[in-house]
Amino acid sequence: MVGIYNKDCYSCFLKETTNYLTGSETSLEEIKKSFLANISDDKEYLDSFISKIDIIKKELKDDLEFYMISDPAIDSSEEVVLAYPGYKAITCYRIAHVLREIGLKVQARLISELAHSATGIDIHPAAKIGTPFFIDHGTGIVIGETTIIGSRVKIYQGVTLGALSLENATSLRGVKRHPTIEDNVTIYACASILGDITIGANCTIGANVFLTESVMPDQKVTIGKPTLVFKDKK
Repeated sequence: MVGIYNKDCYSCFLKETTNYLTGSETSLEEIKKSFLANISDDKEYLDSFISKIDIIKKELKDDLEFYMISDPAIDSSEEVVLAYPGYKAITCYRIAHVLREIGLKVQARLISELAHSATGIDIHPAAKIGTPFFIDHGTGIVIGETTIIGSRVKIYQGVTLGALSLENATSLRGVKRHPTIEDNVTIYACASILGDITIGANCTIGANVFLTESVMPDQKVTIGKPTLVFKDKK
């Protein structure tokens, strides 16, 4: 299997594909050559991937537009594509997700790990993430394998969408064990949402919240204001 243990191969493919998806000069023919040289020399896999590449491109365009209306610090779409780790992680996820869907699980995982190394954002390629999707800052985010995320969801740094327990891991394979996040949810920094629970549409989850139970739609979940102690340094 081409390049299966060579991360340089995956980096080459990822660069070519990302350039194409974000509007650079890379042609579709160059993507095809890179796929056959670096991912798999099986043309059936290539045809399956290419059949979905315009869908990925449309999803990333929607993600980019969502970034533009979600972050007042953004000056241009080029800035997002070139410099925002959250957008890079989403781009790699959407590529890896399609690779996994067509049966290239190891390759998908290696693409996601390249993104993890570069951004500090760990998104399992099997997770199901709607569009548009927004990640701000992003460092330390973990999105587990069976997570489902709807449309227009915003997630900030340090958020974990994880499982409650990994005991008897073999028996948990293929079991839904991560959260479902419905549409229009915002999850602020360092919140942990664990287990097969549902966060209803239009909810806001505050910073540092720890959740192991479902939340009905249209709720705001926060931690009470902590007691602060001020002392004169003198």
